[in-house]
Amino acid sequence: MRKILLGIVAFLAFSAASVISQNASPATAQHTPRGTATDVTNAEVQQTVQKTASAPVSDQQIRVVSINGEYNVGVGVVHRAKTAGRGAGNGIEHSQITEIYHVISGDATLVTGGTIENPREVAADNIVVKVLNGPSTGGGPIAGGTSRTIGPGDVVIIPPNTPHWFSEIRSDQIVYLVVRVDPHKVLPADYIAK
Repeated sequence: MRKILLGIVAFLAFSAASVISQNASPATAQHTPRGTATDVTNAEVQQTVQKTASAPVSDQQIRVVSINGEYNVGVGVVHRAKTAGRGAGNGIEHSQITEIYHVISGDATLVTGGTIENPREVAADNIVVKVLNGPSTGGGPIAGGTSRTIGPGDVVIIPPNTPHWFSEIRSDQIVYLVVRVDPHKVLPADYIAK
């Protein structure tokens, strides 16, 4: 009986594999390209940082690319000078953009989550809204939230409506690449920094 049962199981497995392989698409099927890759070189990133190197904070969008008309992706670079405590700047959140930070140099304490003290909407005609992050709410520091130390090579993904704030920058500055995923297409497609 056991041999018969094993034989039936083997037969069914073989039959299923045959049906699957007959219905599978041929290995030679080709995908039609849906878009064109966009390069942002290290030279572009470094040139952008140097444009505003003396500013205590600089957030510069390098490029915004439309991905087949379905959504936009922005690439920028931010540098923030050394500061500590409540003088370190203000919390902000973006209602429609996911930001991905990749630290190039420096180290800092980044706080995410919690609540922005004294929140206020960023004006619609502000460059933060028009070019960088879409609709946003700023204010004072963040109460609560999760603190983490970040440094070169670290990546942090910040979803929409997530307050974030650098509570301390210990090195002379922190420089990070920021990728902005824009599913609602609020950023200007085909934007290129001049």
